[in-house]
Amino acid sequence: MAQMNPADQGKMQMMQDLEIEMMSDLYNRMTQACHKKCVPPRYSEPDLGKGESVCIDRCVAKYLDIHERIGKKLTAMSMQDEALLKNMNG
Repeated sequence: MAQMNPADQGKMQMMQDLEIEMMSDLYNRMTQACHKKCVPPRYSEPDLGKGESVCIDRCVAKYLDIHERIGKKLTAMSMQDEALLKNMNG
């Protein structure tokens, strides 16, 4: 198996760290948004009620769906930009 040079290893580590940071940020934002939307500020029971659980499930599903759609759109835009740059330079 081929060894990566130190510069490539550094880039790979930086990309992995950035991915972890982005996923952590996504999780924190999703948790805050869905908690605020679905769980009342005054807790009446120690466990989530059925309505709260359903709300949280739907909120998380929508949040992740939108995150995926935005990611695909940004990837497509990035690829278009790269193609445009190649056409301009080539």
